[in-house]
Amino acid sequence: MRESDLLCRVKRRKAKTTNSKHRFPRHPNLIKGKVISDLNQVWLADITYIRIRTGFVYLAAILDAYSRKVIGYAVSTALETTLTLEALRMAIERRKPRPGVIHHSDQGVQYASEEYVIELQKHDFLISMSRTGSPYENAMMESFFKTLKYEEVYLCEYETYADVKERIPYFLEAVYNQKRLHSGIGYLSPEEFERWLLNQQITREFRQTLLTASVQS
Repeated sequence: MRESDLLCRVKRRKAKTTNSKHRFPRHPNLIKGKVISDLNQVWLADITYIRIRTGFVYLAAILDAYSRKVIGYAVSTALETTLTLEALRMAIERRKPRPGVIHHSDQGVQYASEEYVIELQKHDFLISMSRTGSPYENAMMESFFKTLKYEEVYLCEYETYADVKERIPYFLEAVYNQKRLHSGIGYLSPEEFERWLLNQQITREFRQTLLTASVQS
């Protein structure tokens, strides 16, 4: 029956996570062509959906573009600004970023809303958005969500909201951040890469201290 194309194909319903038809201001893309060379230089934000037995659950996530580390996330059954705000506030609490970090997202209402923009401005973020219908302008987030779906979501039987609330944080914290290797950061995990960067910084500062002491003596 499969060879004769006689099997019934079930069309699976998809959830739309981006609503760009709103009254809020749009912001230009600040990361196009930009060379990212440090942590907390560019944060990437986006939303995806996870199918459960009764419908959909939504995941908002924020990645550090340099290390690929998930630094903030939130899960909800409601596709509202409170979802993205929760992920943003987690990232801010964890990283305590300096002024001038670029926050890059799509033009969806959850990121363009007055409440979300005020939160960004309060912490001196530079706001960047990809063009409508241009997922490649946030390609790293698309790649991250693809990894999440194929290495976790599609392999597990998510039936309830409670399943998602239990499994997703574990995958993000214990698997993706700690163990998932990336060719773009020397085949290290995000956590390993950030530790390596910290060690490099400590080594440079130690050498500079020794050099300064030698000159003064």
